[in-house]
Amino acid sequence: MDANAPSMQEFDVVIAGGAMAGATLALAIETLTQGGLSIAVVEAAIPDHSHPGYDARSIALSYGSCQLLASLGLWKKLSPLATTIDHIHVSDRGHFGLTEMHAKEEGVESLGSVIELADAGRVFHSALTESQAITMFCPAFVTDIHRQRDDVTLTLNDNTKIKTKLVVAADGATSSCCQMIGIERHEHDFRQAALIANVTPSIPHQGKAFERFTETGPIALLPMSEGRCSLVWCVKPDDAAALLALSDSAFIDALQRAFGWRLGKLLHAGERSSYPLILRQATQLISHRFAVVGNAAQTLHPIAGQGFNLGLRDVATLAEEIAIAHQSGIDIGGMPLLQQYLERREPDRDATVAMTSGLVHGFSNTSAPLILGRNLGLAAMSVCRELKAPLLQRAMGLVER
Repeated sequence: MDANAPSMQEFDVVIAGGAMAGATLALAIETLTQGGLSIAVVEAAIPDHSHPGYDARSIALSYGSCQLLASLGLWKKLSPLATTIDHIHVSDRGHFGLTEMHAKEEGVESLGSVIELADAGRVFHSALTESQAITMFCPAFVTDIHRQRDDVTLTLNDNTKIKTKLVVAADGATSSCCQMIGIERHEHDFRQAALIANVTPSIPHQGKAFERFTETGPIALLPMSEGRCSLVWCVKPDDAAALLALSDSAFIDALQRAFGWRLGKLLHAGERSSYPLILRQATQLISHRFAVVGNAAQTLHPIAGQGFNLGLRDVATLAEEIAIAHQSGIDIGGMPLLQQYLERREPDRDATVAMTSGLVHGFSNTSAPLILGRNLGLAAMSVCRELKAPLLQRAMGLVER
């Protein structure tokens, strides 16, 4: 339903940001509380191809994330738009090390799925606007946060004021809501840029995803609909500008040289874009009547496709804690609930950030001993299931939270 009343409205939970993390959280709270809480979502942009959270990029949802979305009743509408990942191939360009992961060997239908953010945006926006428990303020954004002991008053850009027990920041990597209440963020510049495009190969991908490490960063090609692959190519920032400036044919030739021929000749690349790769971490996940989820909590390097999957685990955990508090008659914005959310999320968050950052630095290093060591490691994983298990478990999103 739409918000149009000029007087102050009150909600149990207000979520700043209505892209994937914020929308999933709102719908998860509605599902887990059976519509027992009133929820407001404040979103600055209507989802379409120009929405910064729903642009031409795709995301890889791990098997665990798909299971989470299914448990929240959200996967049914998303699955027809998704392409399954049945096989993952990991290699180190110019060296002998490689390992592979197969859904059949793991006894699952797939290792994950790929979905275009624009498609997901339309599904989520429709679900939000149709919900009786969720009120959308869109387009709108938060301009002021005034916290008191028992509630929080938010001011929106049109001077609308809304009151709530709990504010959740899901407003992206440079969260303005976090800035308003003084939550800082740590940043680490990987000195890489991610170049994004959709690519059509001559050999059908057959549900296979590729992660190929190069000296400038990883290249990922993920299976998509219509025989396409979603490309994430991590390069030096200056190289990204040069690659964007190439003609289509010259760009395809450069990608072919970097990726190789495992998908045959690369035939076509769609519109290209790039963005800098910076690890951003909020210094706090909770504050008085305030919680942080998704990219507002942490923005990761795209290596191994962990970013959104980690954020989704934030969302599911917070929604569960809110539902437990609601059912128990506990203050849903109180510190006991927020502390429980923090304690559940910190181990997974720390481990995932450490793993992704370690992979970036380990596979971008040109030291001969390190090259030998990582290739021996990849080779060993290909023949020893016990060595591959930890990486596979995290890649599949089967992580304790």
